[in-house]
Amino acid sequence: MRQTPAPALTLAPRRRLLQALSVVAAGPALATEPPRPAFSEPFAWDPVLPEPPMRFPADFGAHPGHRTEWWYVTGWIEREGAPDAGFQLTFFRSRTAHPAANPSRFAPTQLVLAHAALALPERGRLLHAERSARAGFELAGAQTGDTRVWIGRGPQAWTLERDPATDRYHARIATADFGFELLLDPAAPPLLQGEAGYSRKGPGARQASRYYSRPQLGVSGTLRVAGQATRIAGRAWFDHEWSSEILDERTSGWDWTGLNLDDGGALMAFRLRGRDGRDTWTDATLREGRDGPPRTGLKPTFEPLRHWQSARTGARWPVAMRVRIAGRDLELRPLFDDQEIDARGSTGTTYWEGAVTAFEGGRRIGRGYLELTGYAGTLRL
Repeated sequence: MRQTPAPALTLAPRRRLLQALSVVAAGPALATEPPRPAFSEPFAWDPVLPEPPMRFPADFGAHPGHRTEWWYVTGWIEREGAPDAGFQLTFFRSRTAHPAANPSRFAPTQLVLAHAALALPERGRLLHAERSARAGFELAGAQTGDTRVWIGRGPQAWTLERDPATDRYHARIATADFGFELLLDPAAPPLLQGEAGYSRKGPGARQASRYYSRPQLGVSGTLRVAGQATRIAGRAWFDHEWSSEILDERTSGWDWTGLNLDDGGALMAFRLRGRDGRDTWTDATLREGRDGPPRTGLKPTFEPLRHWQSARTGARWPVAMRVRIAGRDLELRPLFDDQEIDARGSTGTTYWEGAVTAFEGGRRIGRGYLELTGYAGTLRL
């Protein structure tokens, strides 16, 4: 998730994009160097393990001992007098390898980054903005215990926060070109991905994340574009995931989708791709109907149906995709082709994050988002 030639990057998981930020950390001492003080030892990230089970509301909050973490909201919105559109808001937290024992409050131990985007079909290209900051001094942070992550203060702050009294999320971003303030209302408890929230990303036990979703969120609020405010409503998908080391060294990128199905169900599916184009790992969760039991551990297949090439980066993205899963054959069609995000100013990556509609047998059965990485150049993982 480059211009040509593309620089090699060190990436964390899907949202998994942040290992490049850990270059601020000091490396291990050479054998010929004198002993270093204790506060120079690099930070040892917490491993991802199947136990303990997820506990809420604690796991709604940040996990600062893990290397990477993200809170991710994508959705479709309805606008009066305008076609339906898509939106994305993602907050990333990165724990660098900077020594934990360093007493300075200015030590760059935790970084917070955020991406926001609007997919407006009348424009045919994303409106996109990004921010990044070192955590601390109430200028940026990711709170433990419950969801509260932010960058900035005052009316220009970007925030995502859960209200424990109502279980609703409040999201707000403000940029020069666009902004939104949204209320996100979950329809059900968290949907645990993988093995009760332990999501494998490869053959190794440490190649995993802790991962849950909240599909079918009701969306209401206000959208601002070019100074004009509009009331909106819609449906969104929420992901929260954290890890320290998840990708097999053979992996060059991934394809992921989260779909809110029209019958009230939900589908999450992903594949990790090797440098030879073959899958290195796949997984999916399908809930059929609003009250259907989730089926986990499914093995999807992804088949590109159509590509679009970016004039900006030269990347060739498979923007239309067939996903086969559990005897079902779904076709994902993009809202429009140019939903490429150039985030080299923050996470150092370029990826495709697009609103899509899902069809089965020619009939619409849901809407959501498709994420594509590793097509803009070779990734060094």
